[in-house]
Amino acid sequence: MIKDDLNLKYGIVKSVKNFVIELEFLDDHGLEIGEVLYLEDKPEIKLIALSSSKNINCFFCASVAEAYLIPRGSRFIRTEEVIKVPAGEKILGRVIDVFGNTLDEKEQLVPDRFEELFKRGDNFYSHPESDTTNFIETGIKVIDVFAPLVGGRKVGLFGGAGVGKTVLLSEILHNVINREKDKYISIFAGIGERTREGQELYEELKRTNVLDKASLIFGTMGSNPTVRFLTGYASVALAKHFRDIQAKNVLFLADNMFRFAQAGNELYLLMDQISSEDGYQAALVSQIAEIHETLVNNNQTITTIEAIYVPADDIFDPAVQEVFGYLDSSILLSRDVYREGRYPAVDILQTSSTLISPETVGTYHYEVVIKAKSLLRDAISIERIVALVGITELSDQDRMIYERAAKLKNYLTQYFFTAEKQTGRKGSYVPLSKSLEDIDKIVSGKVDDISEDKFLFIGSLDEILS
Repeated sequence: MIKDDLNLKYGIVKSVKNFVIELEFLDDHGLEIGEVLYLEDKPEIKLIALSSSKNINCFFCASVAEAYLIPRGSRFIRTEEVIKVPAGEKILGRVIDVFGNTLDEKEQLVPDRFEELFKRGDNFYSHPESDTTNFIETGIKVIDVFAPLVGGRKVGLFGGAGVGKTVLLSEILHNVINREKDKYISIFAGIGERTREGQELYEELKRTNVLDKASLIFGTMGSNPTVRFLTGYASVALAKHFRDIQAKNVLFLADNMFRFAQAGNELYLLMDQISSEDGYQAALVSQIAEIHETLVNNNQTITTIEAIYVPADDIFDPAVQEVFGYLDSSILLSRDVYREGRYPAVDILQTSSTLISPETVGTYHYEVVIKAKSLLRDAISIERIVALVGITELSDQDRMIYERAAKLKNYLTQYFFTAEKQTGRKGSYVPLSKSLEDIDKIVSGKVDDISEDKFLFIGSLDEILS
């Protein structure tokens, strides 16, 4: 029996399973999801309430501290306060973690206000749909043409390990913020990715003088699952803060949404909950929904670009599939395209967007996309024949299709500004109008007399036609 001799509300540690701690309370504890508790003898060791237990008066909490620091029978005192993340103008230009600790070697933050991570109240269906005519040009040919970025909508970058998701995400941020720095505040969520990649992004934003319009929050690959899981909620809380309180249009970037789902799985599997048939936590659907249904528009917009890791290149992985339903555009990065040396390694035929229609992008844009994809589809069977018997065995018609498709795929390659140190080549920015004009020329046969190798890693066709 627990004796409340300190006249405090507390729970006693019943079990310790890695980073999940089960607390037992004397009576109806009334814990809220996200409430913070601290160890009686070491207040710096804290728990975050996550889920009720099967046992009456017990609750599962997540710990940041190592399990050996939390002995069974120790007492955690309730604060009756939920976990909050620093917010306000002072976090712009800063790199923080979910607890507000600074990661950029600058002075500690003294924020103007805080935002709750698990705050309820958003009604997904009460928010207005964004204006589909508010296109955000990225200067990246394959994105602007086949999966355009629109203010207030969501874009996903899917791909396995090492195919260029983070580089592409960083280039989008670089290009948009540099051209639209007065229109957007950027929130970058680094969830379960490498520290090196976060450092490179920070340095690039600093070099291009746009860091003061961005805030970066990280729960890196080396962090425990509690930090990685909470980072997803904290970053969304920041995006919502700038949308509602600061009345700003927000560019929200997440790398990587699969790692958020994975961190949740690591925690919930330790809570004696029955997993679904696919091995993921039963709460996966609601957790992905909570993130995406908060990233909606109000009087201002939240434009979302998120990277989604595809484990073992299996696009049918349940965590990956769960994200698809919330996206307006899905961009698939292919390992086969990457091996062929074409970057960004986008599989155009597997890339789709609900925005590609005459009503939204216009008749000309729509027709260029349809003609380009039709050409690439027609070329698939011809490419198999070439692989077997060579190009000389093709008919004139098939050879024309094969060569135009090769030129189109080469044309859609591009050097990036954010990768200049790695490639040694200057990045290029191609306006959408120019990209459409060039693709139209390629599929219409107006550049049939130019060899396909000339199209590789150029900006616009002007570079080889001049």
